[in-house]
Amino acid sequence: MSPLGAPEPTVGRIALYLRCLRACQREGLQTISSYGIEQRTGISSGQVRKDLSYFGEFGKPGRGYDVSALLDRLARIMHLHVPHRVIIVGAGHLGTALAGYAGFAESRFEVAALFDNDPAKIGKQARGLEIMDVASLNEHKERLGARFGIIATPAASAQQVADLMVQAGINAILNFTPVRLRVPEGVVARNVDVAHELEVLSYFASE
Repeated sequence: MSPLGAPEPTVGRIALYLRCLRACQREGLQTISSYGIEQRTGISSGQVRKDLSYFGEFGKPGRGYDVSALLDRLARIMHLHVPHRVIIVGAGHLGTALAGYAGFAESRFEVAALFDNDPAKIGKQARGLEIMDVASLNEHKERLGARFGIIATPAASAQQVADLMVQAGINAILNFTPVRLRVPEGVVARNVDVAHELEVLSYFASE
């Protein structure tokens, strides 16, 4: 269960509904039904209604959901109605690609800084950001005001980087290494292991 009482899979689907609603808004749609959301996301209309019920009453029978109103309410539920600053540690190919990812802006995330420990990279520019020494992360915490951190380093450095992030006030970490991080209570870490996902896909692709 999430801290707010909704199951974690529900929270994950809410993020998908947000993406769906943003697309509807771009297309100029004013209303959408739960079945319309099903057609766009592949999540059954019954599941859509159940997920939304964790957070209150939405829409009107026979009329569906007001796209703008539902988008606003779900954004507030996910705390995406305000901008969030993100730091990235690891200025390699993955880290610099993430720093330039345009999709962050739609979800109100802004990459505030890029860090590395390689003297050959520190001080250089990448994606419009100066690469800073990760050892100085704590010194910049007040200026950056970031609560979100992304780890895009080699696996051997991941735990040390996580510890530095926690010391600097980062309490939400997205980890792109296969290491399972140890973080204190009050800090949330989620793992994105691309190689693992490809291995799972390999099994299903061969069936």
